[in-house]
Amino acid sequence: MTEQPITSAATPRVPKPDVLTPKFQAAVIAGVIVAALYFGRPVLMPLALSVLMSFAMAPLVGLFKRLRLGNGPAVMISLVLAVMVVGSLGVFMGSQLAKLAADLPHYQTNLGQKIHSVMGGATHNDTITRLNQTVENLADQITGGKQEEANAAAPGQIKPIPVVIQRTSQAPWAVAGAVLGPLLEPLEMAALVLIFASFILLQKDDLRDRFIRLAGSRDMQRTTVALDEAASRLSRYLFLQTLINTCFGIAIGIGLWLIGIPNSGLWALMAALLRFVPFLGVPLAFLFPFTLALAVDPGWTKMVWVLVLYGGIEPVIGQGIEPVLYGRSMGLSAVAVVVATVFWTWLWGPVGLLLSTPLTMCFVVFSRHVESLKFLDVMLGNQPALRFEESLYLRMLAEDPDEAANEAESFLQANSLSGYYDEVAARALMLAQNDVNRGVLDPLRQARIRDAIKGLIVNLTERRDEMADAGSDLPDSWRESEPVLCVAGRGPLDEAAALLLVDMLSKYGIGARVVSSDDTSPTSIRELDCTGVQMTCVSYLEPGTFKNARYQVRRLRKRMPGVPVMALFWGLAGDNSRFLDGIEATECDIVTTGLKETVQHILTFAKRAGAPPQYDYLAASE
Repeated sequence: MTEQPITSAATPRVPKPDVLTPKFQAAVIAGVIVAALYFGRPVLMPLALSVLMSFAMAPLVGLFKRLRLGNGPAVMISLVLAVMVVGSLGVFMGSQLAKLAADLPHYQTNLGQKIHSVMGGATHNDTITRLNQTVENLADQITGGKQEEANAAAPGQIKPIPVVIQRTSQAPWAVAGAVLGPLLEPLEMAALVLIFASFILLQKDDLRDRFIRLAGSRDMQRTTVALDEAASRLSRYLFLQTLINTCFGIAIGIGLWLIGIPNSGLWALMAALLRFVPFLGVPLAFLFPFTLALAVDPGWTKMVWVLVLYGGIEPVIGQGIEPVLYGRSMGLSAVAVVVATVFWTWLWGPVGLLLSTPLTMCFVVFSRHVESLKFLDVMLGNQPALRFEESLYLRMLAEDPDEAANEAESFLQANSLSGYYDEVAARALMLAQNDVNRGVLDPLRQARIRDAIKGLIVNLTERRDEMADAGSDLPDSWRESEPVLCVAGRGPLDEAAALLLVDMLSKYGIGARVVSSDDTSPTSIRELDCTGVQMTCVSYLEPGTFKNARYQVRRLRKRMPGVPVMALFWGLAGDNSRFLDGIEATECDIVTTGLKETVQHILTFAKRAGAPPQYDYLAASE
């Protein structure tokens, strides 16, 4: 007898899900990069500073190259000049600080008087006295301070052991190490920065080629564009920042000199240098002359003037001049600057604070050219997160025509009203039509979008189009009635698009009205009011509805014999070649794909005083 194989009744094995999803992989890569930046600080910080220094010195090196000095001599001379400038500034600041230290004892009396006056005012103030007494009573109740004092006075308590502090002598080399130790790290970093900067400037073209080969050999054009954009933006930022900070320092120096603050040149230089540090630079630069104003002036006048000086100049430069000069050169949003400052300061400390804006600028520029990093451009860049039509669609979904009109005003500052209707409003309605096709936009919300378009039109009623004077010679019959009948193709969204056409025709002095698709249905078209109609226009957002349009046109021709019919297919703009057969099958007199050409055809027909236009299919391809 043969043995039968034993079958297991266990459930089949379910494959384990793949935990290495793209999001998980991206999170791991981001964590590794942050960890590398943190633990690689000793090398990466000097490297980043040297790159920044290379961009700052590139124009000077280029100037020496144009003098035919050669790449090596041009780099060496530029580095020597940079070291000389930095050394001169250091010597000047050191001499000014030594002079200030020698004069400080003369200001001790003024500081003592101010301290006594403040303390005396606080001591004799009844409110502050009662507040101090209340705080002391609460502290005694919480800590039991008075009970401890009573216990301390009790007999038999062990006396505390006296502590004697003796000064220990240190060896000379230990003292030297304690003094010079904190200076060694900045000197080491400065040396590394100079070495890295010299190699970067000497091997700039070779490093550029190697980076392109490493990062973008498959798409060298895109990588080259990203590098050029990053270099131009960073160079422009450094140049403008240096120019603005220099002007800021000069203005501060002149103001402090007029106020009578000693060493005004030192504070001017510190103001110019510290302003490179985001957010904290100007407050730090203000702190030194403000404290000195308290010391040199027996009264409070100079302190107030110093406060007014810094508080007046910085807002003017920061809020008025910098946005005009920078324009869109930085490419960063205000939130990005704050987030970058916090992140790089946490990662690299003071050096990260100094480099936060340039580094983030470079990251954002590269993210615009790398598909996998597009989210950085959206989060940190200064480009609008949504296009105009997308933003308008959201406003329509939220039934907020007032906010939509406010955004339209900014677009209309540089564009015409017909351009706004064509390029923004119509495209927003096409986005809504796409959602209808996907089955995610119900009829109720479609009606709300139509009502939002009505509100938007009412808010923009005072706006005139740039070519509105073209309707000045229209016949009286086209001015006194409603000769144009606009028919919504199928639903509320087509009706909303027709409302845009009606409003634009009104700007040209042509009366028009809109009827819904229900009014032109086979069962209702007999009751359609056709009084005074001299032209009809069928409005469709969806380009694939030519069959519906053909029967719609036939019903209109039967109801109004002799009245020309125009079809406006909004969604065919720029892509109509593959729909020519369907367009011809609609049997319309004129087919258009945009608001401007539709208005022009209607104006042409009106000026002919009722002469019917020739049969035209090619209007859609203009």
